Amino acid sequence: MGEEGADAAVMRIGTTLSRNLGRTWHLLATLAVAMVGLWVLVAHRQTIATGVDQLAVADRTWLMAAGAAAMATWVCAAVVQQGAVVERLPAGRLLAAQFAASAAHHVLPAGVGTSAVNLRFLTRCGLSTANAVTALAVRTAAAGLVRLVLAVVLLLVSHRTVRLSPAGQRVGLVLSVAGCGAVAALVVLVNRTVRQRAARAVRSVAADVRAVHTRRSRACALWGGSFGLALANAAVVAAVLRALEVAVPVGQVLLAYLIAGGAAVLLPTPGGLGSLDAALVFMLTAVGVPTAAAVSAVLGYRLLTAWLPLFPGLLVLGLLARRSAL
Repeated sequence: MGEEGADAAVMRIGTTLSRNLGRTWHLLATLAVAMVGLWVLVAHRQTIATGVDQLAVADRTWLMAAGAAAMATWVCAAVVQQGAVVERLPAGRLLAAQFAASAAHHVLPAGVGTSAVNLRFLTRCGLSTANAVTALAVRTAAAGLVRLVLAVVLLLVSHRTVRLSPAGQRVGLVLSVAGCGAVAALVVLVNRTVRQRAARAVRSVAADVRAVHTRRSRACALWGGSFGLALANAAVVAAVLRALEVAVPVGQVLLAYLIAGGAAVLLPTPGGLGSLDAALVFMLTAVGVPTAAAVSAVLGYRLLTAWLPLFPGLLVLGLLARRSAL
């Protein structure tokens, strides 16, 4: 075997090891989150029982408003996906695909379900696999940037409009530093081939972003939908809190949701189950919500955005697959 062949073999072995290590880390992280979540459930079972009791007698009108906000998340997701591609997508199937993707999101880890469903949908709509992958990257980048900007702005004005406790401010700072450190470590650790591929992917995404922004309607859909998606999710939590007769400014709830979402990204579980729940309870208590009410709010949020739509979403997923829409 020549020198070039040996180098190629080494690169293949390195790639295989990297993938295996990534899968092992993901499995270990998921198991760790599950164990911690189980321990929290056992240790705080009385608080959780109180939260369930509070949710059972909550104001039905506000719970209906929370349900409407939950449905708005699927509409916003469809708007964002349309904004990420220049081609016009069939509106009805696009909305159905987002509903199905939300169900897949809660049964597969780290956003794999959402990406898989949308990738299949886009390719069925005539996009090439490369263009579909780039569209998903554009969507993810826009949503992440909008959440980051919102969180930074709310943290900067927190001394005026958002009364975040010192503990909550420290968590936000730690998450920001941890995120920057993770990005820096990733850049240092990956090999040159991976960095080159990442650079090409970034250039491809940038080209598609420029193409999307040549059409005002697509740009408005991309950024407006991303903004609306963050607000709709926070509105679910805020409406459930109102149903529990806990008055918390929407800005505080939005900041708590954004920081909790950032924490959940660091611990990838299906739909953020466990990681997002614990972080959101902590952040709600950090903005002054009583612990039992915070638990009730998170339970209500999960009920409306995950558990109730899960079975219908899986049925829609099967129907779309049967009709070759996925």
